[in-house]
Parts: sequence; structure tokens; C-alpha cells
Amino acid sequence: MSVTVKQESGSGLVPAGTWQVDPAHSSIEFQVKHMMIATVKGRFTKFAGTLEAGEDGTLRADGTVKSASIDTHDETRNEHLRSADFFDAATYPELSFVTTEIAPTGGSGLRVAGELTIKGTTKPIELTGTVQGTGLDPWGNERVALELRGEIDRREFGLTWNQALETGGVLVSDRVKIELELSAFKPVEQPASA
Repeated sequence: MSVTVKQESGSGLVPAGTWQVDPAHSSIEFQVKHMMIATVKGRFTKFAGTLEAGEDGTLRADGTVKSASIDTHDETRNEHLRSADFFDAATYPELSFVTTEIAPTGGSGLRVAGELTIKGTTKPIELTGTVQGTGLDPWGNERVALELRGEIDRREFGLTWNQALETGGVLVSDRVKIELELSAFKPVEQPASA
């Protein structure tokens, strides 16, 4: 994902430097209604990203998600989601997110406008979020945490499979909520050997 942060001078929300997303302390999750009444939650377990924060407050990042790493706590459903009915993971192994603009909304809040690519289709989306803070972990790495939320219509990305219910409505909602909890760290620089 490529990110540009619009900020007032000196109000950098993310400290300058190169930040690597830490999958062990991050999550990319989604929620969708099942039979129009229950909520099914899922996540992707394999993803990577790097954030570049400039001294001037600009922020750039690159990230991908492995579509086959989808996990909804039901292997039969996972396999269906990996199939051509949904993500077609064999043909489209990665999802990507490219952020074109981030505008502060006050305090640590952000409004994120960007482009999401799923199954070879790219569409603009908007997310809202916050920078949760920064800190130093026990290994001496600086860390920053961000939360982002949004919603998409899966049909816009070619994820159109569904099944009508006898009682009316459909099996799977078209609206999908997205939730990202990201922890990124700045690796400790190792001294050059003599």
C-alpha cells in the first residue's frame, strides 16, 4: 500500500523511519452476515507490509495479503472461499491495498482513501482509523500501532456467489466489514562490524 499523510507542520502521527508490519502482533479480519441474522468472522493469517514515514509527515507503505490464508474456523467454508466462487486463490494469490491519501481527523484519528485489489479488480474504498500510540518493546525495537475500519460491497470485486433462502433474503450478505489492527516496528540498527 502506498500512503500519503496530509498533516499540519510538525504534527506527524507516525514517527519518521522505516516500519515493518509484524504479523505476529497484527490482524486482518472481516465480518459478514450469514442468512441475514448471524455474523461470521474470518481473518487472513499471512500478510506483510512496510511503512516509510518521512520527516515531513508523509507516510508510504506497501502490503499484500495471501488469499489462500483465509481462515473462518471452518475448513469446508475456507476451501469454498479459496475457490473460483470467491477469491480464486489459485489464480489470484494476493490481495493488495494502495492508499492514495490519509487526512487527519483530529487527535490521533485518520480518514484513509485508497484502492483495494481483490481477484484482479481494483476499487476505491475509504477507511477510518487511529494511531494507537508508540512504544519500545523488550528487544529494543520502536513500535507503532494503528487501527483501521471500513466496509466494502463484495460484488464490486467479482465475489458474487450467493444462494437464495426459501424464507427470503440470501445466504451471504454483500456487505463485508473490514478490521485491521496493525503493529509495526523499526528494527534496531546493528553496528557495522570492523
